[in-house]
Amino acid sequence: MPYKEREISKMYYTMGEVSAMFDVNQSLIRFYEKEFDILQPKKNKKGNRYFTPEDIENFKIIFHLIRDKGYTLNGAKEHLKNNMGDTRNNQRVIDSLENLKKFLLEVRDQM
Repeated sequence: MPYKEREISKMYYTMGEVSAMFDVNQSLIRFYEKEFDILQPKKNKKGNRYFTPEDIENFKIIFHLIRDKGYTLNGAKEHLKNNMGDTRNNQRVIDSLENLKKFLLEVRDQM
């Protein structure tokens, strides 16, 4: 069997890593954490936030609704309250399509 590299994922991401992933200020992440109940990062004794992969997925959904779709904060809250399952599935499809696009661009560049 050929060796297949596995993607290594972390259990927790720091606030700095999350802000770099989404290219936003840390204050925006703290603001979204206060506004949306689905963002619940773990905090240590010093108050540092540690985000789980589930928190990252939830932040992707919120970020997509507000930045890409143009929802207001209240509109995004209502949409998540009423359509959380559909929204999660849509975000998974978007992520897989982005990964496919990245792969195809890599193949094109190697040719």
